[in-house]
Amino acid sequence: MDKDLSKLKRDLRKLLRSQLLAVLATQNQGQPYASLVAFASSDDLKSLYFATTRSTRKYANLSGDSLVAMLVDNRSNKTSDFRLAMAATATGTAEEVDPRERERALDRYLEKHPHLSDFVHSPTCAFCKIRVRTFFVVTRFQSVVEVHVRP
Repeated sequence: MDKDLSKLKRDLRKLLRSQLLAVLATQNQGQPYASLVAFASSDDLKSLYFATTRSTRKYANLSGDSLVAMLVDNRSNKTSDFRLAMAATATGTAEEVDPRERERALDRYLEKHPHLSDFVHSPTCAFCKIRVRTFFVVTRFQSVVEVHVRP
């Protein structure tokens, strides 16, 4: 079983490195809201990073309720996706990145998204981190495995 989990974590890291965009789900008074965001991940799978302007609905939602989900997938919008695509939903809490961690996390983010440098350095931008508790990884359309990364 450890070998299977180790392979799954390797595949999950590969998915997170290969994809530029993810869908962030927030909520406001029970109303879900989904946003497309550029993201980056930590190697230990415990953190996902994204940036948003403080005037956005997603930021307002995060300010009211830090519980979030983020979906990352590698679908190609073809029938073969039912067999081949992988999707991972990360659940956890979101917050602005702590100033002590910001430079290291921002370097990781900009390594993946160098074109967003001006955006993330803008005073109106909030650079955020999701503290991932669990990934729900779906393969072969219906095979679902939970990967717990935080207690």
